[in-house]
This record gives sequence, structure tokens and C-alpha cells, in this order.
Amino acid sequence: MPSMSTTEQKSDVSLAESIKQQANDAFKANKFSQAIDLYTKAIEINGENAVYWANRAFSHTKLEEYGSAIQDASKAVEIDPKYSKGYYRRGAAYLAMGKFKEALKDFQQVKRLSPNDPDASKKLKECEKAVMKLKFEEAISVSASEKHSVAESIDFQTIGTGTGSSYTTAAAVAVAFVAILMLVVGPIVATVLASAALAMFLVVKKTGWWAGFSDGYLTKSEILNIDVEPQYAGARIEGDVITLEFVKKMMDDFKNQKSLHKRYAFQIVLQTREILMALPSLVDITVPNGKHFTVCGDVHGQFFDLLNIFELNGLPSEENPYLFNGDFVDRGSFSVEVILTLFAFKCMSPSAIHLARGNHESKSMNKIYGFEGEVRSKLSDKFVELFAEVFCYLPLAHVINEKIFVVHGGLFSQDGVKLSDIRAIDRFCEPPEEGLMCEILWSDPQPNPGRGPSKRGVGLSFGADITKRFLKDNNLDLVVRSHEVKDEGYEIEHDGKLITVFSAPNYCDQMGNKGAFIRFEAPTLEPKIVTFSAVPHPDVKPMAYASNFLRMFN
Repeated sequence: MPSMSTTEQKSDVSLAESIKQQANDAFKANKFSQAIDLYTKAIEINGENAVYWANRAFSHTKLEEYGSAIQDASKAVEIDPKYSKGYYRRGAAYLAMGKFKEALKDFQQVKRLSPNDPDASKKLKECEKAVMKLKFEEAISVSASEKHSVAESIDFQTIGTGTGSSYTTAAAVAVAFVAILMLVVGPIVATVLASAALAMFLVVKKTGWWAGFSDGYLTKSEILNIDVEPQYAGARIEGDVITLEFVKKMMDDFKNQKSLHKRYAFQIVLQTREILMALPSLVDITVPNGKHFTVCGDVHGQFFDLLNIFELNGLPSEENPYLFNGDFVDRGSFSVEVILTLFAFKCMSPSAIHLARGNHESKSMNKIYGFEGEVRSKLSDKFVELFAEVFCYLPLAHVINEKIFVVHGGLFSQDGVKLSDIRAIDRFCEPPEEGLMCEILWSDPQPNPGRGPSKRGVGLSFGADITKRFLKDNNLDLVVRSHEVKDEGYEIEHDGKLITVFSAPNYCDQMGNKGAFIRFEAPTLEPKIVTFSAVPHPDVKPMAYASNFLRMFN
């Protein structure tokens, strides 16, 4: 075959550049999937242009497809090892996945390539602080055998004061101290000084010198007897029962940006813990003939859109039951309001609302994407630990009338998984990086048959044949899952055997998508999909409480 002429080569380069510009325009319009398609076309014409790969990596990052972003950015630096933006894009994707040490290497390379770039220096410094904090937290962490239930040892000092326990406060102060040291003396000296401080801390802990500081643990009954200030005008729980009147008042207060007293927040979370602990990892739901059932997808801290769902479809009740399919928190800046509302309804009437765990009901995600910071700001440090514990009790999957399998993420890397295998999962832990529990929370469907690598870098992608085989093996009819933004709020895939539902419209105030929920009516259980648009909310931006370094990339 004759080689291409110079004129043909110039023509291809020009065409690829034109397509790249179209992709850039799509990206600026927040049409990230379209941008990816266009960058792909440009790459097919000229696959040796590092810019195209780095730009496509950035688009993948916007869609939370961090695994694909890392692959594309790696290709960019392979093509041009001196292209700093390739390392930058890969570092940002690693940060979003919580892989701080890998991110640090990339930002160090960016700094080497662009030593006079103030933005690169700033991001490197933030990444260094994140890695130092991670190392310090690892150093002071205790083994699983030494851990105790936070719920069974609530520190009364956190109620009304927000100070946290003495250990938590000491750790927070120490981490802040290390961060300041890094700014003043640099990471190497800071590491030495932090190590010495840690050694002293452990000696103090070991010798019992800390005994002079009271831990002040209270029992549940003592918490319920804590006085509420007379000037508190918000929602109140009378006695031990959470009523509909209380939940309505609380939601109305939240709508007006008023806070719930910590004493009542404790009561809601502790009661929810007791309910969830008693549930299996897979919950069977029965919908009687003539009755209906509603499944909602990710809410992600968008409290005012949650209120809109209730406005459109009614409040949860015995006659109007719901399943919220994970990812209640993070990204949206009203996550505390969302989780307390859902938990309160669960306490009010456990069969009126079912809650499944999503990948964002985990420490690693909450630390990065805002929930941890929001809880510290609105409640206290102790609530951070408490929510982390209670999230571990959330069920992983639900089956409706023995026919509809509902899970946050998706299916599995191996065939032959039975419902009994899911019931047998020991879920009382942080999500692992592999195995059935990980795949339930992280996996995604793909258009091609078989299985493929995850575009997120965790879990896997699975095709229609995998879905159909799982349904046949378990005598099921349909998979309902969430986990992915969809333009219309939902998508029907795999020849009608899988539905994705996503209930956070205009996700992060920028995606422009609709939200959706699904109503099933027995006995046919035919899905009726209702879509809705975003509603206004107070001027608090998404990710307002997220980690500093992640906000820098958003």
C-alpha cells in the first residue's frame, strides 16, 4: 500500500484539529459524553497527539470514569513524556479515587516539568499535605480487634458543643499541626517532627497520662435525658418515638436552613442503627397485589430535589413505600439533611422506606467528596465516626416479589452467583477493593457482551449476556441499579432486562440531566418511570464541604 502523501497527512491533521475543537465546545457545554465521542474520533485520525488523549481523560474525569481517565492520561505521557498536562490529568484522577500516593508522584513530575507554575506548586503542596495526613492517620489507627462501637460509646461532649472526644480532638489537632509544619519547614522536616510527636502521643496513651481527661461516655437512656436548650425552636422528639409530625417539622426546618438539635440527630442515627443491624445483606420485599412500590436512585445530598420527589410521589408510608438505592450523600452540600430525613422515616416506619448501601456510603468517599466535612461543620467529629459505623449496617441488595433484583452498582466478575451468596456476605465493614461486595457497589453495564475492565477503575463492566444469565440462574425478571448519571434520569439496557435509575437532577449543578424514579405495581410489576427536573436550592455550591485539593480541581 502506498504511503500517505504530505497533502493527505496535512488534511488528516487539519480534520482531527477541527473535530478536537468540536469536542472542546461540547466539553464547555457540559456535554461530556459527546466530548468523549468526538475526542475519540480525533484520536482515530491522529492517535499520536497527546493533547487529544489528555482532553479525553479530563472528560472521563467529569463523568467519574476515573479508570478510563487514568488510561488516557497514561497514553498521553507515553506519547509525550514532557507533556505536563498528561501527568496533571492522571494525578487528578488518582486524587478522585483517593489514591493520594500515586497522585503525589504525578504532581511531583508536573512540578519538575513546570517549576515556575504557581498552580502546579499549589496542587503539589495540597497533595503532599493529604499524603502526610493519610500516613499520620494510618500510624494512629487501631487494629480491627481493638475497635469498639462508636454508637455504644457516644461522647457526651460532642452533644451541643461539637468538640468530639479527647482522642479525636488530639488527632485533629495533630493533623493540623503537621499541615502547618509542611507549609513552614517542608515535607521532609515535617515528617521527622511528626514522627517524634506521634511517638510522644503513643507514650502518653500507653502510660495512661491521658486519664486526667474524662471521656464522658453516656448510655442511650442518658442521651435521651439530655436537656435541650429552652431557646431551641426546632423539631423535637417526644420520648422515644419518631412521629410523622416530627419528620415534617424537621424537613420544614431543613428547608428553611435551620438545624436539628444534636440530641435528636443522635437519637435518629442510633435508632436507625438498631433497625439496620437486624436486617440481612439481601432484603426480600413483598408488594401485595394492587399495591405499588417506588425505587429511587442516587440523591447525592440534593435535599431540595428529595423534597420534590416527595411532592410528586407522596411521603413514605405503609401505603406508599420506597427504596432509596444508595449514594444518599456526598457532592451535594445538603447531605446531612438528606440522610437525617431518610433515617427519620426509617425510624418512623421501617417498612415504609428501605435503604441500600451505595459506594459513597463509605469512609474513603466521604473523606473526599464532602460528607465528612459537612458532618463536622453541621454536627460534630463524633457524628463522622457514627455515620461511618451505621453505613456498614446498610443492606447491599433487595429483591421485590422474588422477581426484581435491586442493587446500587451491578453484577459480578464470575458466573453462578446466587442470591444465597449475596445473603451470606459479611457486610459489616468498609467496602473491599474486590469481591462480591465491591462489585455490587461499583460495577456498571456495558453495551458489548461479556465482561470488561471498569471505566471507574473499581469493579467491572458487564454485558447483556451476563445480566440475562444472572437473572435466569436466580429465576428473576429484571435488574434495577443506579450509580450512573443519565440524561433522562434513567436508561433501559440489555434488551429491557436492566434499568438504571438516577434521582439527582442537574447533578452537581452542572450536568443538566433529569432525575427519575420507578413505580412498580403488583402483580405485574411493570415499571412506570417518572422523570423530573431540578428545583432551586439555596446558594450553597456542590462540594462546598469537600477536601481542599478536590475543590481545586472542580
